[in-house]
Amino acid sequence: MDGILTGEGVLLDARPTSAATRLLAALLDLGVLAIGLIVVLVAVNGLGPDVSEELGRILVIVLLATIMVVLPTTVDTLTRGRSLGKLATGIRIVRDDGGPLVFRQALVRALVGVVELWLTLGTVALICSIVHPQGKRVGDILAGTYAVRVRGAAKVRAAVVMPRHLAGWAHTADLARLPDGLALSVRQFLGRAVTLHPASRVQLGSQLTTEVQRYVHPLPPPGTHPEEFLAAVLAERRERELAARLRAGQRDAAESSQLHRLPHGVPDPVN
Repeated sequence: MDGILTGEGVLLDARPTSAATRLLAALLDLGVLAIGLIVVLVAVNGLGPDVSEELGRILVIVLLATIMVVLPTTVDTLTRGRSLGKLATGIRIVRDDGGPLVFRQALVRALVGVVELWLTLGTVALICSIVHPQGKRVGDILAGTYAVRVRGAAKVRAAVVMPRHLAGWAHTADLARLPDGLALSVRQFLGRAVTLHPASRVQLGSQLTTEVQRYVHPLPPPGTHPEEFLAAVLAERRERELAARLRAGQRDAAESSQLHRLPHGVPDPVN
């Protein structure tokens, strides 16, 4: 994956993160957790003899579960994969399709992290990140996520151009909303099609065309080239989204002007 496609059609530079960067982010997060742990232990120790041995064991178990599972899951879910360490190093955890992290994936990463991060002191996670082509640890593989670099300016790709002979068909076709992952794959394919091997270009173009056709009715004229069909769909999708935003803005402006008018037909004051 070359990047993450935003709703504005901007492709953010989001290459997989190196193992060294992930290690630095993990150490920063660990430092924050250590500070929190020290504060909690001091507070528990301040209770003194009021805490029984059994209650102390329960508190230790709850504390470990909170540090190892609850906190990482909560932070990753609320920040969409950007803990303090990841924020400081300019990385983010995203889904394999570039979408934001969700609770289920954050929980899987945290549960697997108990073994590969805590019980093995991060050895398993480090080795897996080094050998995996996308720098994934075991938790990322099982959760379907990976770490990307999101720091830096956004890289804007050239807009997809509508094929002139397909404009009439595209304007009248019923285009359902494409899944974000599919739309991203199509845009990336069109952007790098000229650099692909001819056989791979034909195979990938045909595969994407088959997937996109499920969201289009009626289909384009027979004999339409797959790349032209995909370009027409993306270009028309972009124009319809821009038109919808324009109509929404005009509607909001009209409603705003009505709110500022005097009620019951009272004429507005003349300046």
